[in-house]
Amino acid sequence: MEFRDREAIYLQIAQYVSEQILLGRWPVGDKIPSVRELAAELEVNPNTVMRTYDFLSQKDIIANKRGIGYFAADDAPDKIKGYRREQFIETELPVLFRNLYLLGIDLPELETRYKAFITQTFTNA
Repeated sequence: MEFRDREAIYLQIAQYVSEQILLGRWPVGDKIPSVRELAAELEVNPNTVMRTYDFLSQKDIIANKRGIGYFAADDAPDKIKGYRREQFIETELPVLFRNLYLLGIDLPELETRYKAFITQTFTNA
């Protein structure tokens, strides 16, 4: 995993975990990798993964079953989408709108490119 400098690593790992759940790679109700397993896989300190899991637990996306491990919560996809949607609307959408305006990209062109992206990315996978 390539980490970006502008965002805390534990938040980037939280996005990674969330994506695994949304993509169904870590199904709802199933055990997710342990702190040590994920730390080894991503080549980070286990304390960083622990901070990620604490963050996701506070958001009710994952739950710790004492002595067994962490599991994706039953409503994890809805919680993830809600949280990420809010973050996107507050932080990324204004930047996107500004760039669309400055570059003269209209909504029909954006829609065409979006549909092509969805087709290429998710139907050929």
